[in-house]
Amino acid sequence: MAGCFLVTLYEYSPLFYISVVSLCFVVTAAIVLGWFGFDVPVILRGSDDAQSILPTPEKKMVQVTNPFSLEMGSGFASVADGVWLKPCCLEPCVLSCFWGCEVSVLQRALQAHQGGSGFSTPHHFQDALHHFYHHCQTFFISSEDREERYTRIPADQGLTDFGPLPRQCYPLVAVLTLVEQEARDAYNIVASVSVIHVPDNKHNLSARILFQYLLTSQGNMYELKALFMSANGSGESDHPDTDPVTGPSEPECEEEEDQQVAAVVEGDEEDDQCWSEGQGRDCVVCQNAAVNRVLLPCRHACVCDSCVAHFQHCPICRAFIQESFVLTLGPAASEQ
Repeated sequence: MAGCFLVTLYEYSPLFYISVVSLCFVVTAAIVLGWFGFDVPVILRGSDDAQSILPTPEKKMVQVTNPFSLEMGSGFASVADGVWLKPCCLEPCVLSCFWGCEVSVLQRALQAHQGGSGFSTPHHFQDALHHFYHHCQTFFISSEDREERYTRIPADQGLTDFGPLPRQCYPLVAVLTLVEQEARDAYNIVASVSVIHVPDNKHNLSARILFQYLLTSQGNMYELKALFMSANGSGESDHPDTDPVTGPSEPECEEEEDQQVAAVVEGDEEDDQCWSEGQGRDCVVCQNAAVNRVLLPCRHACVCDSCVAHFQHCPICRAFIQESFVLTLGPAASEQ
């Protein structure tokens, strides 16, 4: 009965005839395009067809040694009461704390470094800032020194805040520079500039490092950015607002002038020891191999060398993967 109805409809309905011909044409065109490698909608593919995934481009990196590290101290921080800073250096250095440094002046100073001025001593920075700051305090830091340093604006200045938002000056700019000329010649990175927010009466956001820049002897400037790693093997990631805890290490700098340097957000001492030995946390995908790939631009370090080729989106945040680079130069990286 149904067959007779379809035959009758086919003979007396031009619309049905046109629909059948159009459907046959679409299916045939999809098969031909799929055969020659053109992408077709998923609904036209067979269930057993494997979806082709383009390999993630690998970003070329080069290792350089960063002799500087600066963290927020453990004490309470405010403009009126001061702030504790914890520097850590591979060589003797000088920590210069500039309170109330004007934003435009600091930007011009950094641009001047890129223009060829070459800032490598505290006096260079003081001259470049043209004394457009409220107070400057310096500390000598030895290579074995791990103590925190306390800095504050003198009470006789009576400064308790830096005005309403948007502000014209940074609360605190901390600059680390090498002391010895031999060290400046040995390291490519000669200075570290950290822009720090300090709470006051007008803006009570907790104290944190806003930006960190590394200045090289060739006149380049790189922004130090944190890599976000899973908190454990289950794939939970560190919150991006967490202050980066970066010790003196060998961060991998990009060969291209992309103005950024990668630094791992480290955990406890046990995790640090694992990374120093070339053994990190397990891959969040296979749970077998160690994490050895950093995904860009989200900067999640969560997959191994094998699993990175099977994804176009980050397993942690689902952001599209544009590039990736090797985290540690292990056996897998050596083979590539």
